[in-house]
Amino acid sequence: MLAVIAAIAATPASGAADDIATGFVQAMRHLDSPSRTGKAFSGTPAVGALFSTSAGKLSQHFCSASVINSPHGDLVITAAHCVSHTSGTVAFVPGYNNGTTPYGVWTVTKVYLDQAWKASQNPDDDFAILRVSQRGSSVPIEDVTGAERLITGHPYNHQLVEVIGYPDSSNRPITCENWLKEPMTDQLEFDCGAYTDGTSGGPFLAEVNPATGQGAVIGVIGGYQQGGDTPQVSYSSVLGAHAAALYKTAVAGG
Repeated sequence: MLAVIAAIAATPASGAADDIATGFVQAMRHLDSPSRTGKAFSGTPAVGALFSTSAGKLSQHFCSASVINSPHGDLVITAAHCVSHTSGTVAFVPGYNNGTTPYGVWTVTKVYLDQAWKASQNPDDDFAILRVSQRGSSVPIEDVTGAERLITGHPYNHQLVEVIGYPDSSNRPITCENWLKEPMTDQLEFDCGAYTDGTSGGPFLAEVNPATGQGAVIGVIGGYQQGGDTPQVSYSSVLGAHAAALYKTAVAGG
C-alpha cells in the first residue's frame, strides 16, 4: 500500500486529477485482494449441482456445473476430476436451491474429457463437458435455463469474476466476486472463503449481466490441487486450445 501511495505522490503536478484517480484504481486492483467470503443465495438458472442417483432418485450433490451455449443447447461444463471416476447415473439440477428443482432434473448422457487429462490427469486440463437430456422431453436444457457463453483462448488474469458453487455441506449455492490472479502458467486463482468440497466445477463468470445473471465462463473450479486445498483459495485451468477442441468435439457429438 505504501508503494502505491508513494507512486501516486510522485505523479507530476501537471497530471490531470482524473488520470491520478484512474492510476490509483488500477494500482489497487493489483494489490492482494481483500478478504471475502462466499454468501448463500437463491441461485441462478444456468448454474446447478451434480448429483449421484439411487433407484432413480437424487442422492447427494457432489460438484457444480453450468450450462454453456451450444448449437444443440444440451451442453454443460464442469471439472474433469468431478466426473472421472463416477459410477452409475449422474444428474444435473440447474438452479438447485434448498431441495427444490425449479428447472427440472437432467440426466448426464455423455462425458467428454481431454486426452491430456485422461492420460495423466494434468491439472492444466481439469475441465469436462457433459451432454444432458431430460427423460420424455426433446426440449434442450438451454431453452429452459438459458446459458453462459464459453470463452477460450483469452488471457483473463486480473479479470473481475463471479464464482458460483454448491458446497457439500449446504443445499444452497454460494456466490462471491473478486479479481483473478495468475499464480502460475495455465492456472487462474480466485480468493474467497467458503469454497469447500462440492464447489468444484463451479464457473468463473466474467462480464455478468446483472439483469439475467448470465456471463462468460472463463474457467471452472479445478486445476491445481483439484481446485484448491483450502476454502479460501480456488483455482481453475486456463481454458485454452484444449478446451476449445473439447467443446468442438462435444458439439459434433463425437
